[in-house]
Amino acid sequence: MKIFAKIRFYWGAFVISFNTAVFMIPSLMLFGKYKSSIVHKINALTLFMLGGKAKSIGTMDKDADIYVMNHQGIIDIVAMEAMQNNHLRWIAKKELFDTPWFGNLLRHGEMISVNRANKAGLIKLIKDVQISKEKLHRPVAIFPEGTRTDKQALLPFKQGTKIIAQKLNLKVQPVVITGSKWVLNEHNKTAHSGTVYFTFLPTIEVKTTTQDWFEVLQNDMQKVIDDEYTHASRSR
Repeated sequence: MKIFAKIRFYWGAFVISFNTAVFMIPSLMLFGKYKSSIVHKINALTLFMLGGKAKSIGTMDKDADIYVMNHQGIIDIVAMEAMQNNHLRWIAKKELFDTPWFGNLLRHGEMISVNRANKAGLIKLIKDVQISKEKLHRPVAIFPEGTRTDKQALLPFKQGTKIIAQKLNLKVQPVVITGSKWVLNEHNKTAHSGTVYFTFLPTIEVKTTTQDWFEVLQNDMQKVIDDEYTHASRSR
């Protein structure tokens, strides 16, 4: 029933906010050296409380420098962190760092902020990703669409992702996320129990691949999205 799906949505929003504010942020502040385990375990708890599961298709390349993913909502991040413990650094727009709860989470989790309003933001982003790779040894996760959408078609990918990867000769693994909108849909404010699927595509070695690799990457991701919808009735 739709009314039940609406109630589940607000329950899910409460669980995410409560677990973030009461458990995750204080834990990151007090036990900083265990950041990766804290983020993994509390997100696993959150996903469980929402009635969700995470399942991988293919293999996550632990040697990848950056994971490129499509984006539907907060569950993309919750489920990804619940599924693996690879100490990711998420790239998020600067405005999110200014919010009360999630801003603290991003800062204490040492995530990367990006100001998309000017070119200086891209220069800073390149430096942050380089530090992540060479000093922190933490892979980066990015949503190259730059925003959320409720459509099946991918939005045009921002060129910043391509520039960063080529500038730093990164190993890029595309990841297609499907099913997250069913678990928690931020567009129509409904939620259901279900599984979020992560399809890991082959890693791309930017320094040895073809010039059109970024366009091919987006096309390959769209093919998986279309195939999932056609054969498994899973929207992205």
